[in-house]
Amino acid sequence: MTEFIPPGTRYHALPDGFAMKRGGRLDGARIAFETWGELNAARDNAVLIVTGLSPDAHAAANAGNSEPGWWEAMLGPGKPIDSQRWFVICVNSLGSCKGSTGPASIHPVTREPYRLDFPELSIEDGADAAAHVVRGLGIERLACVIGNSMGGMTALALLIRHPGLARAHINISGAARALPFSIAIRSLQREAIRLDPHWYQGRYDERSYPEAGMRMARKLGVITYRSALEWDGRFGRVRLDSDRADEEPFGLEFEVESYLEGHARRFVRRFDPNCYLYLSRSMDWFDLGDYARGDDGAGPADTRAGLARIRLEKALAIGVHTDILFPLQQQQEIAEGLAAGGADAEFLPLPSPQGHDAFLVDIARFGPAVAGFLAKL
Repeated sequence: MTEFIPPGTRYHALPDGFAMKRGGRLDGARIAFETWGELNAARDNAVLIVTGLSPDAHAAANAGNSEPGWWEAMLGPGKPIDSQRWFVICVNSLGSCKGSTGPASIHPVTREPYRLDFPELSIEDGADAAAHVVRGLGIERLACVIGNSMGGMTALALLIRHPGLARAHINISGAARALPFSIAIRSLQREAIRLDPHWYQGRYDERSYPEAGMRMARKLGVITYRSALEWDGRFGRVRLDSDRADEEPFGLEFEVESYLEGHARRFVRRFDPNCYLYLSRSMDWFDLGDYARGDDGAGPADTRAGLARIRLEKALAIGVHTDILFPLQQQQEIAEGLAAGGADAEFLPLPSPQGHDAFLVDIARFGPAVAGFLAKL
C-alpha cells in the first residue's frame, strides 16, 4: 500500500467528520493541491482544475516543483491557462493515492491502511472536498472551474452542490452521467484487478501485489483513451523486431501490443489498486439527473434537467469526434443543459484523431479554445 506524492505538494485539511454522500465519515482527511500565479486583491481571478482518475495535483511546473506536469503545455505564464493573469489551483481527487486521503492512506484509529474500510466514494465527495480547498484559500467565488474527463463530472457536481462558487465552467471531454459502454469498460477493469489472486480482497502489499490485474486494467483503459484512427496511423500492422518479440506462446508480436505492455508496466506500481477500484466505481454511480428527482428522491433521473439547475454566467463544453469513452453527445448534452439553466453556453466539437486523451496531447486544438474562453471572462 503506497502513496505517490510529487514534491512540492501542499495540503488542505478537511474537517473531522467529513460526510460522504453514500454514508460514512472521514476524520483527519486531507486534500493535496498545488497553485500557480497570484491571487489578486479582489480574490476574483481564481481558476480551479479538477482532474481525471489518475493525475496528481502537479499539472505544471511551479515554484514548489520544477518538473513538467501532466498539463505542462496548457498551464503557465503566457500559456492558454495563463498564470500571469489567473491564480490556478489543481486538486488531487479525494480517494486517490497521490496525496489526498484514500484507500491507501493510514486510518487515524487503526494506524493501518484503510484498504476496503474506506467509505464508499462518490464523485460528489471529491467535489465537496475541492470546494473545501477553495474556501480554505479564502476564495468565495471562482472565475472558472475546469474539469477534464472524470474531472468534468466532479466539476458539475461541485457546481450543483455549491451554487455560486464559480462564475464560469469549461468541461473538457467530460460527462453529466456514466453511459453503459464506459460502465462496461470500467467494470471489466475492476474485475481484472479483483480476480487477480494477489489482490487478496484488498489486503495486498508490495511483495504480493495484483500486478497482472492492474496491467490488464490499464491496457483496457489505454485502448479506450485513444481512437482506432490513431492506433492505425501510429502502429498499423508493424511487427516487432525478432530480438524484441515475445517468445512465449501467443506472446507479443505487434508494435501496438508492445506499446500497451510498456504503458501498463509503467503504471501498475505508480497507482494503488484499491484507489483505482474506488475512483472507477464513483464514475459509474454518477448521474447529475439525480438532482432533478422530486424532493422525496422519487421519479426517474433527468440529466438535462439536472444540468439546467446549475447557474453560471458562461460555459464551454469541448469534446472530440473520436472519443469512444466520453462520446461527443455527452459534451453537447452538457452545453445544452447549462444553456437551459441560463448560461451563455457553447458546445465545441473538435476533429482531433487522438480520442479521449486528446486534451492532454492535442494542445494545438484545445489550447486556443481554452484561452479564447478565458479571455472573455
